[in-house]
Amino acid sequence: MKKKVFISGPILGMENNQEYRKEISDVCVRIGFDVIDPWNREKVLYKGDEDCWWNKVSTFDFIQRDLDDADRCDIMVVYLPILSAGACMELFYAKHKGKKIIVVSEMECLSPWIIAHSDIIVKSLNLLEDALKKFQ
Repeated sequence: MKKKVFISGPILGMENNQEYRKEISDVCVRIGFDVIDPWNREKVLYKGDEDCWWNKVSTFDFIQRDLDDADRCDIMVVYLPILSAGACMELFYAKHKGKKIIVVSEMECLSPWIIAHSDIIVKSLNLLEDALKKFQ
């Protein structure tokens, strides 16, 4: 059975800049992982021009779907070009569920919370494939 990789990353403020998800997904598939990407389900909610859209959806259901996805994964790839409350919460949750965590971030000063809850931290998506291979 193939291992599953959950793609986590910022959406708010980057609604129209989600190309990183395809790049991560392509790497995962190429080396033999299945991909769980909540963006595929949730992108219909993000319009990018509507303030506080999340007040119009069931908060519990919205979050629970992401937590269920995290429960089903073996590895979480957390892409952090900027800080993201949602991605950090998913990272924390998944780590406490025993999942392997790979963070991809060019930020110079990551929070100690991110560092402590990561198994591998790489500076760019170009380094992701080698990091993922460590968990095959």
